[in-house]
Amino acid sequence: MSTRAAGSFLLRHLGPRVFGPASSPAAAAPRPLLPLAGGGERGGAAVAVWVRLLSTSAAEAKEEAAASKGNAGSTAAAKAEAAVAAKEGGGKEEKAQVASSYWGIAPSKLVSKEGAEWRWSCFRPWETYKADTSIDLTRHHQPKVLLDKIAYWMVKSLRVPTDIFFQRRYGCRAMMLETVAAVPGMVGGMLLHLRSLRRFEHSGGWIRVLMEEAENERMHLMTFMEVAKPKWYERALVLAVQGVFFNAYFIGYLISPKFAHRVVGYLEEEAIHSYTEFLKDLDAGKLENVPAPAIAIDYWQLPADATLKDVVVVVRADEAHHRDVNHFASDIHFQGMELKEAPAPLGYH
Repeated sequence: MSTRAAGSFLLRHLGPRVFGPASSPAAAAPRPLLPLAGGGERGGAAVAVWVRLLSTSAAEAKEEAAASKGNAGSTAAAKAEAAVAAKEGGGKEEKAQVASSYWGIAPSKLVSKEGAEWRWSCFRPWETYKADTSIDLTRHHQPKVLLDKIAYWMVKSLRVPTDIFFQRRYGCRAMMLETVAAVPGMVGGMLLHLRSLRRFEHSGGWIRVLMEEAENERMHLMTFMEVAKPKWYERALVLAVQGVFFNAYFIGYLISPKFAHRVVGYLEEEAIHSYTEFLKDLDAGKLENVPAPAIAIDYWQLPADATLKDVVVVVRADEAHHRDVNHFASDIHFQGMELKEAPAPLGYH
């Protein structure tokens, strides 16, 4: 009788709690145990224990749920506070990073000759110069041997599609020319650098000469970028031409440095011709003689009222110096010597 009484009591009191819908907090409070009619003490004690266990478990579950909600709220608040603190601290770190560096590298504060703060990071005040415009622009290397003739006519043939594409648009023409002219110096300097490392020998200063040539040509490009804004198809043409020319010149320099330097010498002669035509159109009023870009004024130490014509004059002088250096390098190879055996013309331009 006691077992049946206990079973009926569990079903009557615990059935709705277990199988029924969730009850409200008020309904979840433990109920007082009722005395069992005619039941034994052991059955009543067992029922009391089960009821208390289930009631305690339900209360603990609700307490845990409430605590987890509180923890979630406090965690979200902590994250928000951390984000605000990081944002405020990030600004302070950025300001501190400008002033100093973990590696001890602080940005140098430079001034120009006039005492004004230097505004260029791509070159320094001591890297500026006055171009030697008195150089002979008509000097030409007459091709005599077969290799020179191949180089000469190769360059002449490349001029035909260039004239067709650009015609008299010399601003865009100069920009395209400089994207190509800056490649040979970098390729030649890189290969001489690797050779110096492989053979454990000096380069005679030619690595620096060729790298300076590449940097000077790149500065020409940075200048003409301020004058002529390239269109999308001109940018696409630069990608194609540079990709082809870089690889062709790289292979050509590996096979025959004297041929590679001769090609560059003739390319520079064509550049002198193009800039001369550029100046003719400026003098004739066909092109507007706009003020010189600020980067050109500082790089070539031009007067403050310099114009585009002044820029073209100094750029043409640079090309004439590059012409002489590359023809000279080719002549050294033609005489059966290596570049390191002849003093490099450092600072020639």
